[in-house]
Amino acid sequence: MFDDLPYRVAWSCILEIGPVKFSQLISAFGTAEEAWKSFDRQVDQFGWGPETTPKILSARKKINPQKEYEKCLKHKITLLTPEDPSYPKLLKEIHDPPFLLYVTGSLKPEDSISLTVVGSRRMSPYGAQVVEAFVPSLCAQGLTIVSGLAFGVDFKATQLAFNSGGRTISVLASGVDVPTPYANAYLARQIVEAGSGAVVSEFPVGTEPQPFYFPRRDRLVSGLSLGTLVIEAAEKSGSLITPKTALEQGREVFAVPGSIFSLVSIGTNKLIQQGGAKPVMRPEDILEELHIPTRVLQAEASRAVAACPEETVVLECLSLGQETHIDEIIRKSGLPTPVIGSVLTVMELKGMVKNIGSGYYRKV
Repeated sequence: MFDDLPYRVAWSCILEIGPVKFSQLISAFGTAEEAWKSFDRQVDQFGWGPETTPKILSARKKINPQKEYEKCLKHKITLLTPEDPSYPKLLKEIHDPPFLLYVTGSLKPEDSISLTVVGSRRMSPYGAQVVEAFVPSLCAQGLTIVSGLAFGVDFKATQLAFNSGGRTISVLASGVDVPTPYANAYLARQIVEAGSGAVVSEFPVGTEPQPFYFPRRDRLVSGLSLGTLVIEAAEKSGSLITPKTALEQGREVFAVPGSIFSLVSIGTNKLIQQGGAKPVMRPEDILEELHIPTRVLQAEASRAVAACPEETVVLECLSLGQETHIDEIIRKSGLPTPVIGSVLTVMELKGMVKNIGSGYYRKV
């Protein structure tokens, strides 16, 4: 995979090549390198149309894979593919995850317990109060805050997460070496230097932001999180794109109600009214919906209780995605009923299995 990275970087430099087209290339050629070297001779098989194909062919002539890769090394950028163990698990679950993720700073396993916070760039004093009431409390529960580093709610949420000792991930519609808006770049540098999070993008080094990059960025903002919290959004706010993508990805969406007289609350209030978001009025509302206390207990249980051989036996009796009755587990495992009962209880605390009810369990 390391040898293939320069070619993945090269393909990511071509705007017309997104996750879907790149997947087609890999299916046809096996590797990004072979696709790069053989594309000209076999381009007609893809049927990408008379407009797209010439643009790709023209762009390829201007790109040197090794030079683009060396730019990443120069800027100390980590390159992650979906096959990499460090690639964010939640992001991998969306239908079009980036085939290459550019990262500065650090992504950690605990970042999978995360919440996206977005909102108006023209944040009102009320919006600022809401961010102040929610973000530090959520960070104290171990949530990583994900946002877009934009002015207003996004920036304040990121800043408060950092200042309260929490972790934060900023997702850009530009290269990670070009943090935008430029006025907020200093905060991105502080987060990276302090080891308090990461700045990520699917756009290559040197990419300046463009209006049509932001919708692509927003699917990553929501895709990195368990849910999205909207704090103030006008009726046609760009902040409403992220909750839309979150719903499409099957993630939770929350919104804080605002004054019916406030222009920057029309979007959030309508989101609630139309059933697109769950209204929340305190951080605990989000924690309960996302079962965060349970997750914290699971983490503590995993650290405190060592794995036992019986757990392995029980796991072998369960199939991922299928429900199995406890009587069937007892029959397959050959273990005594009291042992199975206690083992399943511990495994549930560890987050290894889920009790569906009526004696049925499922592997998580």
